[in-house]
Amino acid sequence: MDKAIKPIAVVQGADSAAIQQLIGQFVAHWQTRARIVGVIEDPRNESRSRVQGRLSNLGGDGSFPIFQDLGPGSAGCALDSPSLVEAGEQVRRDIASGCDLVVLSKFGKLEAEKGSGLLPAFIEAIEAGAPILTSVAPKFMAVWDNFASPFYVVLPAELPAIEAWWAEASTRSAAAE
Repeated sequence: MDKAIKPIAVVQGADSAAIQQLIGQFVAHWQTRARIVGVIEDPRNESRSRVQGRLSNLGGDGSFPIFQDLGPGSAGCALDSPSLVEAGEQVRRDIASGCDLVVLSKFGKLEAEKGSGLLPAFIEAIEAGAPILTSVAPKFMAVWDNFASPFYVVLPAELPAIEAWWAEASTRSAAAE
């Protein structure tokens, strides 16, 4: 394998919402020309209320809640773990049906601290040899590095950088088939 070509791209360098929007732009551009599966945060559900956040399924219709409503004044973790596990399982099924690219919104708290959430989808994509486009919260980079090193490259939050990575990764992936 060419060392310059990494099968996993991690987008960093902007806030999470900007990165998700950028990944969404990339997907919208390529979705008619490549089999893209995975989940990204749905910008149509943006609100000041985190409870409304959802992951859109790129492999088909539907979405998954990211957060659960714990009620006013709650200080507990609002991540909707069962929903995120369900999203990961759907992505695993979509990968098994065949794809050119797997997009996973992020490697975050559930993946880093609980070994849950979308982690099984990350593993499935790696085992399938599919290129992965994702983001990683900076505070979880050490855990990510232990999980994915040396198979990833960090990209700036710029569409040309993602496009350049995809040009290489899709060529490598097509050659492996």
